[in-house]
Amino acid sequence: KLDKLRGFIEKMYPGRWDMLRPITEQEAKATAILSLPITEASAKVRSGGPVDDEEDYALPIWAGVIPVSMQIGEPIADERNLPEIEEPAHVRGFRIG
Repeated sequence: KLDKLRGFIEKMYPGRWDMLRPITEQEAKATAILSLPITEASAKVRSGGPVDDEEDYALPIWAGVIPVSMQIGEPIADERNLPEIEEPAHVRGFRIG
């Protein structure tokens, strides 16, 4: 199990595994490893910084957040639209959420 976890972390962030504190026996027992194809995904979003166990704050390991955002740009019409076709209101007013 630990080899699989190491491989997962190292594939995403080479060298990171050796920077992290060792996994505890309890964490290892509570962790499952699955492999499956992803055809759809969703994410839980929260705000604020990381929340670690109090003793972990004394370790010399970076913790933080990498902000990711999605923005809606200006609509770009298909260059093959007929000249008289105007941009519809539902396109101009498109919003997420």
